[in-house]
Amino acid sequence: MKYLVILADGFADLPIQRLGNKTPMMVANTPHIDQLCQKSSCGLLKTVPDSLHPGSEVANMTIMGYDAEKYYQGRGVLEAEALNIKAEPDDLVLRCNLVTVEAAKLLNHSAGHISTEEAAELIAVLNDYLGNEQVRFYKSVSYRHVLVIKNGLAGVQCTPPHDVPGEFVETVLPKPFETNATAKLLRQLMFASNELLTDHPINVQRRASGKAVANMIWPWSPGFRPAMPTLKELYGIDNGVVISAVDLIHGLGKLGGLESVHVDGATGLYTTNYSGKAEAALQALKDKQYVFLHIEAPDEAGHEGDVDLKIKTLEDIDQKVVKPVLQYLDKHPKDLTVAFLPDHPTPCEIRTHTRDLVPFMIYRPGQAPDKVLEYNEESVREGAIGSLQLTEFMNVLLSGKQ
Repeated sequence: MKYLVILADGFADLPIQRLGNKTPMMVANTPHIDQLCQKSSCGLLKTVPDSLHPGSEVANMTIMGYDAEKYYQGRGVLEAEALNIKAEPDDLVLRCNLVTVEAAKLLNHSAGHISTEEAAELIAVLNDYLGNEQVRFYKSVSYRHVLVIKNGLAGVQCTPPHDVPGEFVETVLPKPFETNATAKLLRQLMFASNELLTDHPINVQRRASGKAVANMIWPWSPGFRPAMPTLKELYGIDNGVVISAVDLIHGLGKLGGLESVHVDGATGLYTTNYSGKAEAALQALKDKQYVFLHIEAPDEAGHEGDVDLKIKTLEDIDQKVVKPVLQYLDKHPKDLTVAFLPDHPTPCEIRTHTRDLVPFMIYRPGQAPDKVLEYNEESVREGAIGSLQLTEFMNVLLSGKQ
C-alpha cells in the first residue's frame, strides 16, 4: 500500500460572525474535498501535546508519527537541517524572522512577506555587522531564516512573533535575560538589528512603496539538534518524500529519512504553485511508498487575519490539489490510501495557532466510507474513526483499522 498525506497547514478555523457563524471551511466552495470525504472515514485529531506550544513544527511532527514530547527540540534545528547547516552538539539553533516593528510594537511577523532577494541582502548586512565566531545568520526564504549561537545556553524562552501581533516588543523579548547570557545576547542582537536595518536602502524603498519594512530580527524556537529514528525504523516505511515550500517540513522529513522535493513556484503563500505540488506528489507515488504533501497557504492567510484570502486558499486546494488526486484514484483504485487534514487551526480572528482538535479524513481502497458527506470542523464529529490522540493517527493510517 502507498500513502499520500495532504497537509493543509492552518486549514481549520473558528466560526466567524460575518460568515453567519460558520468557518471559512464551511462556506468555501470545495466540491472535490467533499467528494473525497464521501469516500472516506473521518474523525478529530489532537496534534499538540499539552506540554508543548501549538506550532506547526510540533503538529507536523506528531502527524508524521513522532512523539513530540520525546523528540521535539525546536523549530530552528529542523530548518537548519533542511538548509544543510552543520549544527554541532552545543550549537543553539533558532528560527530567525525578519519582522516589522513600529512605535515599539511588533506589527508584522513576516515583514509583509518580504522577497527572498531583499531578505538575502539584509541577512548579509546582519552577518557583516553582527556576525562573529559565536553568532551566525543563515538566509532562507522570504522572512524565514536561521540563527546559530555557538555554545548557546539552554533554558531560553522565546515568543513566536505570529503569536503577538500588536504587542510592545519589550513585553515579549527572550527571557530570562537577567540570568541567562544567551537570552541577553538575543535581546542585544534584536535591538542592534533594528538600528542596522531601519534605514537600509531596501527598507527606505519598501517604506516609500507603502510596504511593510523588515527592520528587526525576531529569534524564536531555540533548540539543539535532535536524535530521531527514521520512519523506516519506527514504522517500516521503506521510502518517501516531503513536498513543501517550508524549510521546517523539509528538515523534519530529512531527519525522518525522507527525500525532499522542491517545486518551482512553491512559495508558501496563496500564490504558490498548487498544481505543480500536486503533480509532483502523484509523480512521486510511482516509486515511493509515502508522500507528505504540505501546503502552507491557509496558515499564512490565517496569520494575516484575511478571511476572504483564506477561503480562496481552500478553494484553490480543492481545485488544484484534491481534484487531480481524485482523478488519480479513478485510475489507481486499489493501491493508494489518502489522508487529508490540517496540522492545527489558525483562526483568522485570532491570527495565531490554537491547540483545538483538527478534522481529518482517510480514504482507503476497498473500505466502506462512513456517513459524513462534507468535510469541515463540525461534520467530522460524526465520523467512524472518532477522536484520536497524537501518534495514534499514524498508527491508524498505516494499519487500515478504524
